[in-house]
Amino acid sequence: MNDDVRNIVLGVVAAGISAALGWVARTYLWKRKLRKKQAFFGLPDNSESLLVVNRDAGSPDLAVHRYDVFALLELSALIKDCGAHAEVITQDTARQGFGERTEFCVGGPGSNRRMAAHMHAMLPGVRVNTDPEPGPDRLAFQIGSERYRMEKGLSEYVLLARLTAGQPGLTRPVFLFSGQTAITNQAATRYLARNHERLSRKYGNSTFVLLLKVVNSQAYGPDVAELIADVTRAAQAPLPAPAAPRNSHRAS
Repeated sequence: MNDDVRNIVLGVVAAGISAALGWVARTYLWKRKLRKKQAFFGLPDNSESLLVVNRDAGSPDLAVHRYDVFALLELSALIKDCGAHAEVITQDTARQGFGERTEFCVGGPGSNRRMAAHMHAMLPGVRVNTDPEPGPDRLAFQIGSERYRMEKGLSEYVLLARLTAGQPGLTRPVFLFSGQTAITNQAATRYLARNHERLSRKYGNSTFVLLLKVVNSQAYGPDVAELIADVTRAAQAPLPAPAAPRNSHRAS
C-alpha cells in the first residue's frame, strides 16, 4: 500500500469515526432532553395520562368548545412526544384521585367540576366568579387580594398550573388550564408547549401557578399570551378576610 492509498484509507476511517462520535453525541443529547421533558410532565415511556375535558358553557348540549378541542390536540402531541399514552374523559365522569397518572385538566371551574375540585383542594387562594348573570365581575379571577376582570376578545386571563400532591417526584403532576374563555385555555396549552423547557429549568419538577393574559384574541387568537405573574404563593394561601380587592386589573 503506497502513501496515497494509506492516506485515503486513514481519511475514510477518520471520517467514519467522527460521524459515529457525532451520532452518539446527538443521540445522548436527544435522550437527555427527552428524559428532562418526561420528568417535567411526569410521563416516562409507555406511561398513562389523563385528559379531562370540560363542556361548552355556552351550549345546552354536552358539547366541547372547538378551542378546547384544539387545546386537547396540542396536549396530545406533547404526550406522544414523551412516548406516553392518553385517555380522554369528560369532567363529569372523572371519579378518581390524583398522583397515579399525570393529569391535564382543561376549562374553568364553571364548566369543569374536576377543575373546581382541584382548585378548592389545592388553590384555596383563588376564586372565580361563576355567576351566569352579566356584569363587570363575571368570570373575574380573585387571587389573594387582587382581582382580574375580563374584557372579552381584548384582555382575558388564564391560570396555568403544575401541581403535585405530597413530595415532588413521588406522584404524577396535575396540570391545570383554567381560563375565562375557551380560547384562553388553548392559549395556556400553547404557552406550555412553547415554554416547557424554560419552565423546567426554573421550577424543576415542583409546583407553580402562573397567571397569563391573552391579548386581543379576537385578532390574534390564542397566539399572544403574556406572563403577568407567578402567583404560586398567593394561590396556595387562604384568601384574606372578605374585603374589597385593592386593585382591579383591566386592559390599558
